[in-house]
Amino acid sequence: MTISSLQLAVGMIYGVFLWLAPDARSKPSVTMDDVVKMLPVAFCFMGAHSASVFAMGAGAVSFAQIVKAAEPAFAAVLAQFIYKKPVSKAKWWCLPIVIGGVILASVKELDFAVSALVSACIANVFAAFKGNENKKLMETPGLKERIGGVGNQFALTTIMGFFLSIPVVLVKEGSRMGEFIELAKTTPALWVNMLASGLWFYGYNELATMTLKKTGAVTQSVANTAKRVIVIVGVALVMGESLAPMKLIGCSIGIGGVFLYSIIDNLVKKKE
Repeated sequence: MTISSLQLAVGMIYGVFLWLAPDARSKPSVTMDDVVKMLPVAFCFMGAHSASVFAMGAGAVSFAQIVKAAEPAFAAVLAQFIYKKPVSKAKWWCLPIVIGGVILASVKELDFAVSALVSACIANVFAAFKGNENKKLMETPGLKERIGGVGNQFALTTIMGFFLSIPVVLVKEGSRMGEFIELAKTTPALWVNMLASGLWFYGYNELATMTLKKTGAVTQSVANTAKRVIVIVGVALVMGESLAPMKLIGCSIGIGGVFLYSIIDNLVKKKE
């Protein structure tokens, strides 16, 4: 929790810097009512990031990425039953493929941990809520003009997400804060990695938000699917994690199911 919160702090500092730097980015002119409306998005953003970081620390990074590839399944359930946005039958039939792939990849996972699985699933729930709440937020009349663009929107979300994470950190890891400070004093690599990961996280998410706005949900899902493959295989190779045949097969089925979920409606329409 402390690591994820500090990563958000790095993003917050970078976002504020862009507002203060000459000719970098105009400041938003949001009202207190706008801030209140953005709180659900910020809370879900913070929850998704914190749970993802915890999942990667509890088990293999590649395994956490495999489970997180099932995010569309969580989004479908929320859209259908909470946000009352019907999901096509074709998409529902894709969900067992995604879930089956995740289960298959988990069976032979040498670094499997229940806490990693649960945390990654919680991250998926938060991410699914964030997407739906973000869409509602951007449909608010006049809000887009007051925020001043996607970059400012993500910066505000990051700032609020950081402040919302502080109470969680204090409750969850407050008793070990002294231990973390001592570790930070004697381990310079901790701060270097913290700064680098915070900036990469901020840049990736802002770019992903811009990509979604300029292209569309299907194109963004396809790109996100490709990213999962690169992350899972790349991290496993770099960190020396297991890449057993069963894991690769499960990974391929799960991520292939996500890809099929993204395009199935277009395929069905063409046949009709």
